Amino acid sequence: MRKDIIYHPAKGLALRDIETLLFDDGTLSLSAEAMEKVERCYAFLEAFVSDKVIYGINTGFGPMAQYRIGESSLKQLQYNIIRSHSTGAGQPLPPVYVKASMIARLVTLLQGYSGVHPEWVGQLLCFINRDICPFVPEHGSVGASGDLVQLAHIALALIGEGEAFYQGELRSVADILEAEQLQPLHVYIREGLSVTNGTSVMTGIGLINLIYTEKLLDWAVMASVMMTEITSSYDDHISFELNAVRRHNGQQQVAETMRRWIAGSRCIRKREDELFHKTEAEKFQHKVQPYYSLRCVPQILGPVWDELDSVRKMLIDELNSACDNPIVDPDSRNIYHGGNFHGDYVAFGMDKLKIAVTKLTMLAERQMNYLFHDRINEILPPFVNLGVPGLNYGMQAVQFTATSTTAECQMLSNPMYVHSIPNNNDNQDVVSMGTNAAWIAAKVIENSFQVMAIHFMALVQAIDCLKIQNELSEKTHVIYKEIRSFFPAFTEDAPKYKVIEQMKQYLINHAKIQ
Repeated sequence: MRKDIIYHPAKGLALRDIETLLFDDGTLSLSAEAMEKVERCYAFLEAFVSDKVIYGINTGFGPMAQYRIGESSLKQLQYNIIRSHSTGAGQPLPPVYVKASMIARLVTLLQGYSGVHPEWVGQLLCFINRDICPFVPEHGSVGASGDLVQLAHIALALIGEGEAFYQGELRSVADILEAEQLQPLHVYIREGLSVTNGTSVMTGIGLINLIYTEKLLDWAVMASVMMTEITSSYDDHISFELNAVRRHNGQQQVAETMRRWIAGSRCIRKREDELFHKTEAEKFQHKVQPYYSLRCVPQILGPVWDELDSVRKMLIDELNSACDNPIVDPDSRNIYHGGNFHGDYVAFGMDKLKIAVTKLTMLAERQMNYLFHDRINEILPPFVNLGVPGLNYGMQAVQFTATSTTAECQMLSNPMYVHSIPNNNDNQDVVSMGTNAAWIAAKVIENSFQVMAIHFMALVQAIDCLKIQNELSEKTHVIYKEIRSFFPAFTEDAPKYKVIEQMKQYLINHAKIQ
């Protein structure tokens, strides 16, 4: 049953609303108050424009703003910005990212400061709810004036031109509109500029990145709980007392989550039971303190937790903002020229997010190496090989894939935020590269899911090797059983590339761990 999300200006949209619309078959509808704001702004602009020079309405765009446009060409001007800027290159963005971008663009227009005709809001809403996703190439935005090129491809579809993904196929927009009994939009005053000018593509990609990273963090914490059980670690590294004396919320939240998820496990040890008494032993067989990849999980994933909180606030603020130029304000009865289209907030946030995801991935790779390296863990065969050593190779080769993919994440984590290149006759002399930052972050996140998939394959193999299935906590046992339902324990060598993809999809599509 489709869930209807109703947009109210006072509330805006939250991250869970976006998740419902993109991944849970949700539909979006608009409150009467939302449409009233759009209609009021358009009516004010229509009455205000007479005898005034207003950027992008009766002037050229960008460095061409010094040229006055004649009355007879004003509508053509709006078509021209859409057509002239539909110049993207590279692979098309997957439809879900385009849909997220359209939602972000719609919410910007619904702020009631853009001056668009209400028909444009209605058409965008139809595209979103009917899964009509314009062809939008991955390359084209420098992220200041926003996502001009990619948003122009969306606007091109709204006026009935170009191509779009519809029912799994790339088709001409003209054919899609005919099938859906929709009409191409016409420009009124400034719709061409309003729809193409803003941060909506980088914001849409960023919202999906955030949703996926929340899942990755869940899995990283769960993997660390499993590592604690597999290694029979002492549990004081996740204790309330130890983590409470360091005043970082993320660290405390990670430790609390690990305590909750490991509750009931019979695999963990108590330091006070084994070491806090008189002993004659000179060397201890069990590690008094495990490696950092096990012992320092709250301190490593805590900053990731905190960065997610920061990025979540930034993206939701950006989503529910007016991010075009100029700003049409019916309350003060004025039009303000500035730079709300500049994408530095999103660029900086996406760079920090991808660094956080890379560190999370590095932790998973090191934990995996611990499982594979018999001379380090001293409890498992090399590469958790359940077959005949030398004849069989266990998970030896999948480590190559995990290591190389982690290395790519490290390289991609160089920031885009500081890579401004002036362009547009130096009108855009400082740019954000926000969409590049968001799209590269999406690649880092995809890589991380691949590494995490391999890590969970190793974890369940290790559990079988040690025969501790029935000693796991309730939550880890559930995850173990779900994975083993499609990835049985193996001894004989066989290709693993399809299993890696299947595991990745399981991690992506699994409901949030409670």
